[in-house]
Amino acid sequence: MSTTLTRDDLSAVKEKQQATWASGNYATIGTMLQIMGENLCEAVDVSSTWKVLDVAAGNGNASLAAARRGCDVTATDYVEHLLERAAQRAAAEQLPLTIQVADAEDLPYEDGSFDAVLSTVGVMFTPDPERAAGELVRVVRPGGKIGLANWTPQGFVGQMFKIVGQHNPPPAGVPSPLQWGTDDMLEALLGEECDVEITRRHFAFRFRSAEAYFEVFKDYYGPMVKAWAAQDDAGKESLRTALVALADQHNRAEPGGGLIVDSEYLEVVATRR
Repeated sequence: MSTTLTRDDLSAVKEKQQATWASGNYATIGTMLQIMGENLCEAVDVSSTWKVLDVAAGNGNASLAAARRGCDVTATDYVEHLLERAAQRAAAEQLPLTIQVADAEDLPYEDGSFDAVLSTVGVMFTPDPERAAGELVRVVRPGGKIGLANWTPQGFVGQMFKIVGQHNPPPAGVPSPLQWGTDDMLEALLGEECDVEITRRHFAFRFRSAEAYFEVFKDYYGPMVKAWAAQDDAGKESLRTALVALADQHNRAEPGGGLIVDSEYLEVVATRR
């Protein structure tokens, strides 16, 4: 579970991660996942009187969902232009939203500052999971809620990451983000100080075809953009073939009905004791 990297190594990893998530245009993908933020706010049962922090917020799905429910929301991420997209989305809906560039492993807030801390498929990508989980717990008040949505290893996105990793291996010594999508990891990270409830849910990706899915992710999803750029012609063909086949394998649409792929994730509600 723990990383084996030094602090200098982790800083270098984070710089590469920032470049990865800044490549392409994650907002194109992230906006598809808005319903995950809405569902998470309902699972956490947020109150309009609450102060809410969205960690690794990306373009603000959970932030906007909480703001729509009247919460006082701060969105943080270490990629500034993604936060700017979140602010633009909030402005379009005339929703108040504070944005702040911040590292999920070193949040710039006092202990117990928030009633709820949320993250939808965001904090799971931190290279030091123990430190990140400790920060989530630290900044939420006793009795407050931590709400997470994390892709599982066996789900569609988890399998997609395995294929991408086979073509473009992640840095050595960094724990797999997919561990955040397992009960044991979540209990180890949060169970000492929180009561943890886990629900298995599915998000449905919908595209006209498996090929259309691949093209969108190749062009806009940072990890895929970087993996694609790192391949020679043979590697590109292998990556394309494997991911299109994965999507076709998981397609539950009727013949001629396009692509509908259910991807499993864990919806986590942890109440700090």
